[in-house]
Amino acid sequence: MSNFVASRSVPFVTRVAGRHAKDIIARDRARAQKILQGINPHGPAAFHELRRRRHGHHGHHGHGHGAGGASAGTGTGTGTSGGSTGGTGAAPPSSTPGGGVDVTDAGVTYTASVGVGNPATQYTLLIDTGSSNTWIGADKAYQPTSTSKRTGESVNVSYGSGSFSGTEYTDQVALSSSLVIQNQSIGVASTAQGFQGVDGILGIGPVDLTQGTVSDNQPVPTVTDNLFAQGTIANDSIGIFYQPTTDSGALNGELTFGSVDSSKITGDVTYVPITSTQPASLYWGIDQSVSYGEDGTPLLSTTSGIVDTGTTLLLLATDAFQAYQRATGATLDDATGLLTLTDAQFADLQSLFFSIGGTTFELTPNAQIWPRALNSTIGGEDGKIYLVASDLGSQSGQGLDFINGFAFLQRFYSVYDTGNSQVGLATTPFTDAETN
Repeated sequence: MSNFVASRSVPFVTRVAGRHAKDIIARDRARAQKILQGINPHGPAAFHELRRRRHGHHGHHGHGHGAGGASAGTGTGTGTSGGSTGGTGAAPPSSTPGGGVDVTDAGVTYTASVGVGNPATQYTLLIDTGSSNTWIGADKAYQPTSTSKRTGESVNVSYGSGSFSGTEYTDQVALSSSLVIQNQSIGVASTAQGFQGVDGILGIGPVDLTQGTVSDNQPVPTVTDNLFAQGTIANDSIGIFYQPTTDSGALNGELTFGSVDSSKITGDVTYVPITSTQPASLYWGIDQSVSYGEDGTPLLSTTSGIVDTGTTLLLLATDAFQAYQRATGATLDDATGLLTLTDAQFADLQSLFFSIGGTTFELTPNAQIWPRALNSTIGGEDGKIYLVASDLGSQSGQGLDFINGFAFLQRFYSVYDTGNSQVGLATTPFTDAETN
């Protein structure tokens, strides 16, 4: 396990994008369907496949996008990939511009304050693990400084429900005081659609997703590539920590580049290789089994799915979800589309147990419910108890039987290790929190 390096951490704010529970469910299921189709793979398999194709050469051949290293996409916890750990041997599907699994269709979004230029102007950027270009100008205008260099190239990126086009610059980009990148390629938007309230995107997906976005047709090293290539971080990995909160829009997360923040975990990190089962293998996919209660009522035998920060809920294959509903006695709420419990049923609710890499992770009864203080934000009733497990929309056995989304990841520290094609999980001081 890597040592804690405070200066490698970037705080972020979490916001649930859906304004109603039914919208959240629809976003999550639509995202799951894209993943089932293998659209825009952004786990380590995509990175390693690109490296094989390019014979280990990561540099940019063109006009100076900056040096490229290993790319670490955090994958929103999405999907697993064969990568260097095996797999089916099939090449991952190519990226699909305009139809990708990206921040614009995520049910939960994350923003960080990023400095560009010297002296730096601070911009509020969406952190996107499913795309890889970094750009600004959607709201606050770009302020060129002595470190700004116009490359003469144009940039165009389409997302699931948004887009931007503009001009490429290289500039100094500061994620924190000690995460400063020289000559980082950035897009400066002349037009942007679908990005109200933010200034642009910090893209931390794999570098191959930048192919074709700049007019010279060369891949653009990501911020993680350049942090690694410039020797700022030692490992091409990203750690994500959440503090469960009852306040919407609170500063409640931390993104750590190249190391694990040991002050945020309460035990060792359990690492598991990316699953070899497609389509989960194309994202941040793992193998796990899921059971309910002390008697171990099985919901899913060992099977494949993904860890995904862009999915809000805990999604289970339809048959597993139905087994969970039977075990809990929950009823489907017509108003929200979520499962709901009475106070008496909640008092009897038992833990979910996730067996991952020989370690059992316990999702407590409190962790299985939506924060009651935030019921109004999803169109729910005050004081009512809503469960965060939902129907993925397809039966098990299709290579994507679960998505451990934000509701799950709030209770565990997660590590997305591109270089070693593995996912790590650890308990935190908030794993057993009773805040919901």
